[in-house]
Amino acid sequence: MTSASRVATVADLDAIVATFTSAFLHDPVWGPAFPDERRRAEQAAVMWRVYAGSALRYPWTLVTPGVEAAAIFIPPGGVELTEEEAGGLEGRLAAVTDAGTARAITVVGEQFEAAHPAQPFFYLTILGTHADHWGKGLGMGLVADGLARIDALGELGAPVYLESTNPVNNRRYESVGFEARDEIVTSGGQVVTTMWRPATR
Repeated sequence: MTSASRVATVADLDAIVATFTSAFLHDPVWGPAFPDERRRAEQAAVMWRVYAGSALRYPWTLVTPGVEAAAIFIPPGGVELTEEEAGGLEGRLAAVTDAGTARAITVVGEQFEAAHPAQPFFYLTILGTHADHWGKGLGMGLVADGLARIDALGELGAPVYLESTNPVNNRRYESVGFEARDEIVTSGGQVVTTMWRPATR
């Protein structure tokens, strides 16, 4: 494990939301999911806050020292959102966008959920680097550190799964042991690559 990451706390939530909002502003999937470009950042931040805040219940959100990048891993048996959070997310999104936009975003999440493998896995659900810090390897550094933490669990180790919403990142994930598993096609025609890293034990 490197010394360039730490486990996030609730005090980091605002910074994590800001980083994810910046990182995914022009993402092939999450950019067009919020079609009002003038309000995209504030609208998307509502979604990122729900996911990032929920994940902090587990000690598996890693950040760089200044939260320039953040990576959320959900451990085996864990959930991205509680039933209450999941049930309220569409309404929260509709309040800042519109019913159609909120439903379309919810459908993408449902597609992702339906594609999950049956066996237990760590889920690298969100990885983002603030646009001001792109090109420094910070995000992949967090991934490498997270994988090292998982591998260090020994017999408790598990495979790791993710959805890559931007094809330019696929080779980066492959460089740390992930392999393409399947594809998800959204209603907007974007292709999301699901990827799998086997357990190393």
